[in-house]
Amino acid sequence: MAGSTEKSREVEVRESDLPLHCPMPDTPVWSMHPRVFLDVAEAGEMLCPYCGTKYIYKGAAPKGH
Repeated sequence: MAGSTEKSREVEVRESDLPLHCPMPDTPVWSMHPRVFLDVAEAGEMLCPYCGTKYIYKGAAPKGH
């Protein structure tokens, strides 16, 4: 939205939130965008390319691949 001064959101993510996608289930309907999956566990933190929400992984290190 043009002229908006709203700050980008930061969301801490844990293992129970994986696989992570944005928007998350508790996102209000008015702010929905196409669902995009984010590999935050591998990267540590990621920005949603649609809304700019910053996801920060605070869980255990990923195991496996």
